[in-house]
Amino acid sequence: MTQNQSPARRTGPHSPAPGVPGTARGESAAGRGTAPERRPGRTEAAGVRRINLSRVALAVHDEAEITRAAVAERLGLTRAAVSSLVEQLIAAGFVAESGKTFSGQAGRPGTALTMARTGHAGLGVSVDVDALTVCLVDLAGTERLRLIETGRHAGSDPGAVLRDAALLTGRALREAAGEGLVPAGVDLALPGLVADGVVRQAPNLGWNAVPAAELFAETLRAEGTELPVGSDNEANSAALAQLWSGAPGGARSFVYLSGDIGVGGAVVLDGDLLRGAHGFAGEIGHLVVDPNGPDCRCGSRGCLERYAGQDALLRAAGLDAREGGIAELGRRAADGSGAPEARRARQAVEQAGAMLGVALSGAVNLLDPQTVLLGGLYRELTPHLAPAAERELERRVVSGLWGAGSGRLCAASPAGDAARGAAGQVLRRVLADPLGYGAAPPATY
Repeated sequence: MTQNQSPARRTGPHSPAPGVPGTARGESAAGRGTAPERRPGRTEAAGVRRINLSRVALAVHDEAEITRAAVAERLGLTRAAVSSLVEQLIAAGFVAESGKTFSGQAGRPGTALTMARTGHAGLGVSVDVDALTVCLVDLAGTERLRLIETGRHAGSDPGAVLRDAALLTGRALREAAGEGLVPAGVDLALPGLVADGVVRQAPNLGWNAVPAAELFAETLRAEGTELPVGSDNEANSAALAQLWSGAPGGARSFVYLSGDIGVGGAVVLDGDLLRGAHGFAGEIGHLVVDPNGPDCRCGSRGCLERYAGQDALLRAAGLDAREGGIAELGRRAADGSGAPEARRARQAVEQAGAMLGVALSGAVNLLDPQTVLLGGLYRELTPHLAPAAERELERRVVSGLWGAGSGRLCAASPAGDAARGAAGQVLRRVLADPLGYGAAPPATY
């Protein structure tokens, strides 16, 4: 089965569950009008309970440790209702009692609730030009396993690459079973334009119209595993991982840039991922920064990634991957000597930083984010890229808020990458409907 579902929205302190209308905290549904009170029917009551189970599960997940009383206060529910919902979540293996107690202002000390460390989990698989990464995350959002297999995938047969990714996933499933974890699904994080499980275009892989989720699922089935398979763009997945793990400065509106062979991008506004009309928003790597620039694999010319992608950076610095790649570029850029290789490295990252600033200034003027997060290879190079990028932002952004020292252009959190975000998308679907998933079956693969 293939899916391409938007992740559940993280709820705030008194917000309803994703997609669920709610009332203000403390407001009674009865008494808001003059119509007589109507007792809910059995089906309606079951629907409300399903929603509230999700709200309670998300409250425990988001707080890490929280008492029943604190959940009731946060959600505007009675303590009796919350206790009943918590007991159901404990019985289904979603929530556990930590053993800690906290004293409140009134009543008996409350026992802290946490998410279960076994049972349901999420699996994320990132397919990159030079690596496959599988990440396993438990209900609490803790990364429990990471497997990486390197290899050059540009121009490779898509079926072979996705078969390798599925086989690596099978290994992760067997290791997960040893930890008592049962993935509720697996999501693929894929470069390029992704919709409905299909990679419409991935220039740096050379893929077009590849049914990635279907090919991946076929190998899983052949290995004896049936799991729901979802998919998303890799930069989208990484941006969601940043949001859920706590973006720098607690930003809820940001532009995320992912530096790799190409340049990926994603936009989060007020805690929601901006997908666009067709799901293709965020392709900042193919913004044109020089109409007369070099041809790009996408068919255009002068795109940002032709100046700031990994290959372009290394070529400008006179390096290649066999000479240490980006790590060596960073070392040379940090070398303050007048050595020719150090000067060339500094010039390479300064030019890339300037082009990043040109592209980002348009995005900032259009979207007004709190910050821009530099991920992928840019995270390591941020100290060297940022000065030139900030000069362009200061010159081009009309608000005047993006000058040097503003702190708005910063390295992404190391806790959030595409594989982690893909696993997180599986978990958000589980938390959005715990009743729909029920207790996890025994962990056997």
